[in-house]
Amino acid sequence: MRSLTVTHKIMSSIKSEKTKPEMILRSMLWKKNMRYRINYKILPGKPDIVFTKAKIAIFCDGDFWHGHNWAVRGLSSLSEELSEYSEFWQKKILDNVSRDIIVTAKLEEEGWTVLRFWESEIKETPEKCVENILKVYQEKRLK
Repeated sequence: MRSLTVTHKIMSSIKSEKTKPEMILRSMLWKKNMRYRINYKILPGKPDIVFTKAKIAIFCDGDFWHGHNWAVRGLSSLSEELSEYSEFWQKKILDNVSRDIIVTAKLEEEGWTVLRFWESEIKETPEKCVENILKVYQEKRLK
């Protein structure tokens, strides 16, 4: 069994900003001449990508950290996935999922459109994610 020190060192090295999925989306949006703010601290949840004028907040959610790992691993539910984790990790992931719901609700109450993409979704079909962003952006700008 791994020591807590080793586990802490591994987990603390995981980035929360400039992740690979986030950088993929940012790069593709930039190439389409889409200009945005990143890690916008003014808004709840500090969205990864923000279009301020169109009021669009985009989150690139990690599969493990935000409770989607069960789908990636082919399990039937989040509960099944979490049953394999320690109490600490169960609480950590469930807290993240809960916070995501609260942040999305707060932003929507303030008139923002919230788009959330899974890490695996961005890696598998980044074009589809960007297409979705562009569609929402166009709709918001026409209003």
